[in-house]
Amino acid sequence: MQPKFEFTDETTTVMGHTLKRIRALRSFGGANAGDLGGWIEKEENLSHERNSWVYDDAQVSGDAQVYDDAQVYGGAWVFGGARVYGGAQICNQRHIDVIPHIGSRNGTTTFFRTADSKIWVNCGCFSGDIDRFAAAVKKTHGNNKHAQDYAAAIARAKAWIDLSGEEPDA
Repeated sequence: MQPKFEFTDETTTVMGHTLKRIRALRSFGGANAGDLGGWIEKEENLSHERNSWVYDDAQVSGDAQVYDDAQVYGGAWVFGGARVYGGAQICNQRHIDVIPHIGSRNGTTTFFRTADSKIWVNCGCFSGDIDRFAAAVKKTHGNNKHAQDYAAAIARAKAWIDLSGEEPDA
């Protein structure tokens, strides 16, 4: 696999994390060779495969991963154990909701807006839309404490995530 990005010498520190600006080494998706990208903490934050990219002033840090054809741009910040993938388009904080320490595994659940303005969920081995996630939670947990916690997270994601398709103001 040919690397698609490199780190520049430009760094910034955000909440104790040193992030480095990236530069495209080859053309792919919406990036051309030589284009400056956004900011990532470490190489593992962004896959070298397919068309995923971090644009502009967007930031990815911690154990967060961006892969497949996902796009993170604008003022978005993806962090913690978040997984952003598929056709996700995250351009501001209202396009993603990361819930840490939830469920029987005390894991991270990531809700995010897809390119077709739906809410997608990544939680443990589950990956699918929010309605399928709600059904899987009910089947797995019934009405126990974990089910109640997930129901609250689902309600929060539905209220928080902007599905309007409008771009944020510059």
